Amino acid sequence: MESTNAKYVSQKISKTRWRPVSSSALQQPHIFATGSWDNEDNKISIWSIGDHGLPGMEDELEGDPQLLCEYRHDGDVLDLQFLDQDRIVTASSTGAVTIFHHHQNSQTISVARQWARAHRNPCDNAPCTGVVCNSPEIVTVGEDGRIILFRADQEGAVRIIENADSNSIHAVTFLRTTEILTVNSIGQLKLWDFRQQSSSPSQILSLTGDRVPLHCVARHPNQQHIVATGGQDGMLCVWDVRQGNTPFSLIEAHSAEMWEVHFHPTNPDHLFTCSEDGSLLHWETASHSDMPSFLQGGRNNSMISRSAMAPAGGNQSLISAWLAGDSGKGRLETTHMLPSQTLSVNSLDVLGQCLVCGTDEEAIFVNRQVPV
Repeated sequence: MESTNAKYVSQKISKTRWRPVSSSALQQPHIFATGSWDNEDNKISIWSIGDHGLPGMEDELEGDPQLLCEYRHDGDVLDLQFLDQDRIVTASSTGAVTIFHHHQNSQTISVARQWARAHRNPCDNAPCTGVVCNSPEIVTVGEDGRIILFRADQEGAVRIIENADSNSIHAVTFLRTTEILTVNSIGQLKLWDFRQQSSSPSQILSLTGDRVPLHCVARHPNQQHIVATGGQDGMLCVWDVRQGNTPFSLIEAHSAEMWEVHFHPTNPDHLFTCSEDGSLLHWETASHSDMPSFLQGGRNNSMISRSAMAPAGGNQSLISAWLAGDSGKGRLETTHMLPSQTLSVNSLDVLGQCLVCGTDEEAIFVNRQVPV
């Protein structure tokens, strides 16, 4: 694709995330962070696309990612999230959780806080596999089956659910401000409510049949009951946590492990997945509707699912195409977002019309013309 810029960075990229932009501003994102893995010295790095007045970048190709600063990271970066405009939280294979501060004036990075052995087994550290932020709160999960709630401004953990899972927890997301959803290595989704003191989940959903490990989970940005997951078999699963304990729909997406799934944050009829098979896919629900544009909530809206109608008076998207059931599968349009197959695409993020992904090919790909 002509609109995709590739940057070879001499590191396998495990995670990549856009720095958030103000919702009131109409600007496109231009700063993103990456984390590396499986390298002799792993790093977190901050990048810019476009010159944005930075010295010495006038001659660079517009849109080509430029390294602003980097910092050594102990262990593989297994997850990475922006806490706010200046702070980044990482999950490490050493079990550590670290808050890094990006100083934008000097373009340097420092460690603001670290919980060194947040995740651990009796005899050794356990990898911290996932982190999710809702500033100032940070929730982490790990291969030790623990769920830990931190606050960025407090030294110790606020809450630890010691034996939350007897299996490895692979990913976590917020459903609401007090509720999180985790996915594990035997194909289960578990819903947790921090208002309850119980160390048991309030709900368990699971794939029927084979216990296929789930690697990633994403929540619909407007309708919190809708979540998407991906796992070892490359299947894209869409769930309605209000109804039943099995997926609402299953879609054959990739030929190998799916590493990440993301709804577009402001146009969630668009969804993105990436995989070990070297592909990055853009899913959009085809629009063949005669509804007036003010009802469509976006350029590409689709089938009406009455069960997914948002509450009256809410600011949510009125319609969710993802709960249209089998009738909707044929109306999903899929686009390959990379110019060619590559080694594993480990991570992606999308914001506005900008998409970034990181690969085992030691490359970062940026697309600034995502059709949403």
